Amino acid sequence: MDLHLAGKKVVVTGASRGIGLAISRAFSGEGASVVAGALNGSDDLERLTASGQVREVSVDLTTPEGPARLVAAAVAELGGIDILVNNVGAVRPRLDGFVSLTDDDWEWGLTINCLAAARVMRAAIPHLLDRPGAAIVTISSVNAFLPDPGVIDYSAAKGALTNLCKSLSKELGPAIRVNTISPGPVRTDLWLGSGGVAATVGRASDIDPREVVRRQEALASTGRFTYPSEIADLALFLASDRAANVTGSDLLIDGGLVETL
Repeated sequence: MDLHLAGKKVVVTGASRGIGLAISRAFSGEGASVVAGALNGSDDLERLTASGQVREVSVDLTTPEGPARLVAAAVAELGGIDILVNNVGAVRPRLDGFVSLTDDDWEWGLTINCLAAARVMRAAIPHLLDRPGAAIVTISSVNAFLPDPGVIDYSAAKGALTNLCKSLSKELGPAIRVNTISPGPVRTDLWLGSGGVAATVGRASDIDPREVVRRQEALASTGRFTYPSEIADLALFLASDRAANVTGSDLLIDGGLVETL
């Protein structure tokens, strides 16, 4: 299926690894030009930029000025923006309970998981408004509606992010389509890295991190985590004109983890 993405100008945040890297690779594979925003680069992103379809911009999106700087760099590099993919985010398991979270903890969680995307969208929307078929795709989480005390600030921030994007879909339609994707656990460093959820929970519970992963996988109907490439495929569809009448939607990709309607 031709998604008609060749020649599109795309900004992806949090693009050095995991979901963001997969999304950047997928768009470039469709012939789009991509500006990949990342705090720290990676060998994989460096190899991807060697293709010429992807340009890396080093930026800290948790700072007030970082999001606008990324958008300005993308406009200067690409000559405009057709598609924005908000992917930047992070989680720190909160195993000592709600009262242990400090104001700094809350500020970190809300900034990286909600405010950064809000700032990027605020900077990008004026450039998207005059682009036919413009679209924003935001990576949220099942925790937006599946609250978990172990990631309580992350859940709250993702809930706010999904709500924000739904509001924007109403404000900006039909000029800009705005949709979210809510993944369950994904095979990325967020879950599987040395400082990820599995390792952190495993250390606290004296359980092998591989067992933590196995137990989490068993909760999904498919019995496994989602792959970053599967989320990238969904982002491509939502950004394409094949989804031209899809806006204000949240698409779940969790292997059947969430059991409610």
